Amino acid sequence: MININSPVEQLHFELFEQKKIQVFLKRDDLIHPFISGNKWRKLKYTLQDAVQKNKTHLVSFGGAYSNHLNALACAAATFGFKATAFVRGEEISNQMLALNKLWGMELIFVDRTAYKNKLELFEKHFSNDEKAYFIDEGGAGPFGAKGCEEIVTELTETYDKIFCAVGTATTLQGIAQAIKNNGLQTKAEGICVLKGAEEIDAHLKENGLVDYYKIHHQFHEGGYAKSNPELFDFIKLFASKTGILLDQVYTAKMMKAVFTLAHQDYFEPNSKILCVHTGGLLGLLGVLK
Repeated sequence: MININSPVEQLHFELFEQKKIQVFLKRDDLIHPFISGNKWRKLKYTLQDAVQKNKTHLVSFGGAYSNHLNALACAAATFGFKATAFVRGEEISNQMLALNKLWGMELIFVDRTAYKNKLELFEKHFSNDEKAYFIDEGGAGPFGAKGCEEIVTELTETYDKIFCAVGTATTLQGIAQAIKNNGLQTKAEGICVLKGAEEIDAHLKENGLVDYYKIHHQFHEGGYAKSNPELFDFIKLFASKTGILLDQVYTAKMMKAVFTLAHQDYFEPNSKILCVHTGGLLGLLGVLK
């Protein structure tokens, strides 16, 4: 298995000094060049389960620019699995899908209506393949959340708040669960990158985590995979000051939100805040010119 290489770095910005807060970034983007960030964390125990069940064919789902599918394709090649992906929407070609093919992943394009029922797609195409193993979109599920708990358990210091971007909320769930399990006085705070996705909160509440997390729904920048010139200005500023790249779908929205919250005096003076860089940098290939 891949060894975690995820250092924590302090971010030095005048704003944080003015507000008397310390902000750190957990560099999960450095875990692996392609199986990076929360993508590896969400796959770790999923792949172990596949091995234990003697499954050799990984089947998953994603959009045409899915970082999850890139990570899965590379992981499958690395650990000796066959991989197939159902790709949402009409058949297209792009850099991300080309990488998937290089790693040997088979792509099946399906219309958006059929894509909504993933289990039905899996059964239709692979019910006769006893080696096939279903992996939900984005690596969501209990194994994914279990892997994300290690974001917290491998820390050597404690923080007042831990921020991450929220899509399926698997990463936030894992962080909140680890905070609960370890009795920490820390709050998991998610920046939702989807518009109108308040129902995500219900899933975490059902898991008994209501006291351990908070989701901010006002920083989605227009919705999932939506961006704007201001967001790219922030990405450029952050990169020029730190040397660290952020992707426009997840981490840039999360980090920009932390800056906005700092401006709004959301954080108590002397707070220690950890932000999780969840990788996904290949997504920049679709927008950089």
